[in-house]
Amino acid sequence: MKNLYLILHNIRSLYNLGAILRTAEGAGADKVFLTGYTPSPTDRFGGTRKEVSRTALGAEKSIAFEKFANISRLIEKLKKEKIFIIALEQHKKANSYKDFSKKYFFKIKAKSGLALILGNEVRGLSSDILKVSDAIIEIPMAGKKESLNVSVAAGIALFELRELF
Repeated sequence: MKNLYLILHNIRSLYNLGAILRTAEGAGADKVFLTGYTPSPTDRFGGTRKEVSRTALGAEKSIAFEKFANISRLIEKLKKEKIFIIALEQHKKANSYKDFSKKYFFKIKAKSGLALILGNEVRGLSSDILKVSDAIIEIPMAGKKESLNVSVAAGIALFELRELF
């Protein structure tokens, strides 16, 4: 089984964090990396934050997570470990999450796993992060809204990506 990681960069909402941890645990993710100002699910005394526990429903205790201050260094480290880096962002170079596996199938097979990066609820991911990613995927929108809540988008993408293993 290959590794499936999630990188949460500059997520501000503790409720979104909890929902994403629950989804990541349910999808079988191996670890969640918290970068930038994404909060930790625990407070400075090691107790679980109530906002996280309300949406994570215990997943915050069973999924591995690691705070990693600098996302660039984390991406560099993961690439050395042969992890394929995927950014989830609406972008002109993005592939639909459904078509992504066809285009990158052989590149993914040569790697030891995947890491999905999700960004800030309002600003998304920076162009610098997109440049160092191996691929950019998006969830095409059919309605009037331009995007989904970050925790919903995480669920759609994670469950699709786990099918690649």
